[in-house]
Parts: sequence; C-alpha cells; structure tokens
Amino acid sequence: MSRIVECVPNFSEGRQKEVIEAIATAIGSTAGCNLLDVDPGISTNRTVYTFVGSPESVVEGALNGARVAFQLIDMSRHSGEHPRLGALDVCPFIPVQGVDMLDCIECSKQFASRLTSELQVSVYLYGASATQEHRKTLPQIRAGEYEGLQEKLAKPEWAPDYGPAMLMPTWGATVTGARKVLIAYNVNLLATKEQAHRIALNIREQGRRDTEPGRLQNVQAIGWYLEEANIAQVSINLTDPDVTPLHSVYQECCNDAKELDLAVVGSQIVGLVPLAAMLETAEYYLQYENLFILEEDQKIRLVIDRLGLNSLGNFNPKERIIEYIVNEADEDGPLESMSVKDFVLTVAGRTPSPGGGSVSALVASLGASLSTMMGFLTYGNRKFSHLDSEMRLLIPQFYSAMKKLTPMVDADAAAFNRYMSAMKLPKSTEEELQFREKMMKETLMMCVKVPITVIKTVNNVWPALKKLAEIGNFSCKSDLQVGAKCMETGAWGAYQNIMTNVDSIQDDDIKAEIKADVERELKEFQDGCQSVLSILDDRKE
Repeated sequence: MSRIVECVPNFSEGRQKEVIEAIATAIGSTAGCNLLDVDPGISTNRTVYTFVGSPESVVEGALNGARVAFQLIDMSRHSGEHPRLGALDVCPFIPVQGVDMLDCIECSKQFASRLTSELQVSVYLYGASATQEHRKTLPQIRAGEYEGLQEKLAKPEWAPDYGPAMLMPTWGATVTGARKVLIAYNVNLLATKEQAHRIALNIREQGRRDTEPGRLQNVQAIGWYLEEANIAQVSINLTDPDVTPLHSVYQECCNDAKELDLAVVGSQIVGLVPLAAMLETAEYYLQYENLFILEEDQKIRLVIDRLGLNSLGNFNPKERIIEYIVNEADEDGPLESMSVKDFVLTVAGRTPSPGGGSVSALVASLGASLSTMMGFLTYGNRKFSHLDSEMRLLIPQFYSAMKKLTPMVDADAAAFNRYMSAMKLPKSTEEELQFREKMMKETLMMCVKVPITVIKTVNNVWPALKKLAEIGNFSCKSDLQVGAKCMETGAWGAYQNIMTNVDSIQDDDIKAEIKADVERELKEFQDGCQSVLSILDDRKE
C-alpha cells in the first residue's frame, strides 16, 4: 500500500493569476506530488491548494510553494475577507493512506524546521502538532491577525515554535501542523455580511463568548460578503465531520436564515471533500425524505442537489471527492475491469490464476445480481406496489452482497499469487528461511480468508432470498432459480478452495477451527438454496 499524505496550504493571494499559477507550478512540478485542486477566492484574497504524495514529497512540495510565495507575496499590502497571519497562512498535513497522525506530525515539524532555516520566518504548530494548549486551534493563533502579529510576537507566551520572534513584514507568520480531514464549507445567503455573521456566531462551537457557546461542536464559522458573486456566506470549517456532518451545518444555517427571513441559495465546498462525508449526508436525506437509492453516483447527485453545491460553479465529483481522485487509477482490480470475453480467455490461459476461487466469487456475485434484478423488477411496478416497503428492505441486502463479492474475484487471485511468490523466496540462510516461512504462513491464511468471506457473504442473504422467492415478481422465477444455484455453486467452489488450502496450515487448532466452521457453512448454503428452489417450485401464478 502506498503511503499517501494530503497537504492543503492556504496562500494569501487570490487575485493575481500569475502568482497563483506560479505557486501551483512549483507544487505540481515537485517529484512525487499530485496537485489535485487549486481554489482561489477574490473576496478572500486567498488560494487553497490541495495535493497528495509520499510524506517526503509533500514536505518538499509545500516548501517549493513557500519559496515562490516568499518572492511574490507582500503581506504589508494584503487585504481580504478571510482571517490570515501570513503569506503562507496555514499548511496542514493530513493522513490519507498507509500513514497515521504521527507521520503527519513529523511532516509538519520537518516542514517548519526547513522553512525557518531557509527563509528565517516565524512558524507556529497547531492541531495534533501543537506544543501548548492555548495555541492548538487556528482561531487561537490567528487572533489579532497579521496586523496584530508584531505585538503578539513580543509576548513570551506567543514565541513561535520555530524561527525568530520578530516580524518579517512581507511574510508575517505561518501555521503548520497535522490534523484530520477538514471540510471547508460555505452556505450562501441573500443577505448582508452582518446577518451571515450572526448565523455564524449561532452555529460555531465558540459561539459569541464563553458564556454563550454555539450549537455545533467542531465547527468554526464567520460571516462575510462575496463581492464577485453578490451574496453573503457563512464560511465554515468542519474540523471533525464525524461529529458534525455537512447536512447538520446546512440545516442549522437554513433554520436560522428562515427565522431572519433570509434566502439560502445553495452552498459551496472549498477544495476537496471525503467520500464518507458525502455519503453520510446522502443517508440523512434518504431517511428524512424516505427515498430509495442504492447506487453511489446517484447518492452523490442527491447531495449535490440538496445542498445546492452547483450554485457557484460546477461540482464535479471526479474532481472534488478525495477518494475518486486518489484511487482513480486502481478503483477496480484488473480482473473485475475485464470484459466478459477477456475474463473467460484469461481463465482459459496456461496459468493457475485466475482459477476456481476467482470463478467461484464471480459466479456468487452473479447470483446476487440476479436476486437484485428480481427485486427491482418487483419494486416500483404498479402491479406489486403493495410490496414496495418490503422490497426496500430486501433489495439492499442482495445489492450489498453483489458489491462485496465482485472484488473477491481479484482478491482470490491476488492471494494465490502472493502465496506463490512467498514459496519462491530464497531460503539459503536461517534468516531467509524464517522470513520465507513467515510470508508463506501469512499468505496462506489470506488464501483461506478470501473464500471464507465469499461463503459467509452468500449465507447472509438466504433469509432475504427466501422472502423474495415467496413474494417477488413471478415472471422472474427462472432468474431467481439460476441466481440461487449460482450463489450455492459459488459458495461450494469457495468451500473446495478452503479445503484444498487448509491442510497446509501447520497450527492444528486453527486448522480444526476453520474446518468445523466451513462445514457448518456448507450445510447452511446447501439448505438455503434448496429452500429457495422449493419455495419457487411450489408457487403457482
């Protein structure tokens, strides 16, 4: 697994195109960095850059951007709606894949050390990197902004973590640190700046003062006016979307706007957003409006519509959702991505992989697909409208099984290939022999775990499948018969795969436990299939 860190530096320039592009070029041309998004704001006079790469690469990319900004940005002439402290105002590092918060803390410290060493500027640490509680959040450190920085630097309690305690007028100071994924989010209002800020004070955790806190945890917010769009915005940072999700913020803003007789005209995500945050918001609207949607792309479309994310520009999920960008190249496995013809020919080739395990997973997924099909040909059909509520409960189970089984086609082949690679490892020394045995043990267990997943996924759907057989659209009878046999055959193939590999496990207790478990599973999928077929045979319509 690749080690991926996200870096989101905010530079205090959003109006001069040549400066914005120069910084983007410096970051994007850094080896190992993938520049994902550049989001300038005219009223805020600020540009948010988002890029990913290895820990070493993102530190270098951030430094390259800072070097250009040092030459081109003069904070003594800067003005804008957004609070700021310096030319490179804030530079957070966020764990994405194969890294943890400690890795990102180290990134922030390396960046701060090298930045001050090279440019002799003041740097504060915040977030998970913070060294003192009173300067852990951005609002704490930014208090007084650039204009109050000289006075702040003179106070011992505000001495920077890195660099000199003196103001460099053209630069100001930089804040860096490690944090979880943050969502920068704005709600659009046909209102004044003061009205937008009133709503911001109501919802943000800080509230108006210590004695009057706001309603939403892990939310920072201010109100401003966006001259280029002729609207006001409640500008919000969701510092922990798991605690306060997008829809909660949007609905609270809508509620307050309604009380003030103000119009909400959509919202805006600045930079990128995690897929999980979008899907959580989709689930809220699915439940709130009693909607029935399974496809991920349709859920995303629902969120775009309900939050009005196209109000200030096109929201393209492929360009704005982190996972869609980072995982675009390897979203599906090589086998899963093949055409039917190519897959059949690949299985027929003179190689042992893909073999029975991959084919079993595919056959089982086709069984779940046919079950899903029968469900959908029942749901929404006027003749079976009285069954809609039941179909809403049944269809997601088949759909989920289908989505879980399909990747097992590649997972089985990958597990086998890793085991074969482990067998070919050198064994001429004791150290090599021990490493080879360790890898063989780990990869062998994976060869067993993948087909176990296939069997258990199949067995989880038999109760729902029996119900579908009882009430589903009878014209799909033969489709469900094929589907049931496909799932039984896929599970049977997975069972044979397990029994072939389990005897190679050296731990007798683990071996006995696995055998006993899969024998129980064997009886369950055989009985489940027979029950479904019997129900269908007995139906007369």
